[in-house]
Amino acid sequence: MDERVVVAGAVYDRGRLLAARRTAPPELAGRWELPGGKVEPGESPEQALVRELREELGVEAAPEERVPGEWPVGKGYVLRAWLTRLVAGEPAPLEGHDELRWLAPGELDSVDWLEQDRPAVAWAAERLAARGGTG
Repeated sequence: MDERVVVAGAVYDRGRLLAARRTAPPELAGRWELPGGKVEPGESPEQALVRELREELGVEAAPEERVPGEWPVGKGYVLRAWLTRLVAGEPAPLEGHDELRWLAPGELDSVDWLEQDRPAVAWAAERLAARGGTG
């Protein structure tokens, strides 16, 4: 495999999606993303997502459904996202972020999402709406 995988969680709770504001690198600081990170050797993407959300946000989460598609992020990396249920804990910006926001479906355009996250955010919002908004 030539490209490395970055995973992101469209973390939801009570019909809302979690947005995380980046602190680095400088060209991305202040922009919003779905939280996650790089898959490490020996990990499945789902295992990496659970680990990253624990490290970055201090929560336990369960990846449920892969968002169709993948998007380039930097040289040699691709982003893959999962609709992810919050299982336990209250998210806090522990690593890589300085602010978190729970966004209701009508509020998703209120933050400046990174371009590569926009398709996953839109897909997750549609999926949650199809479930009746409760997730």
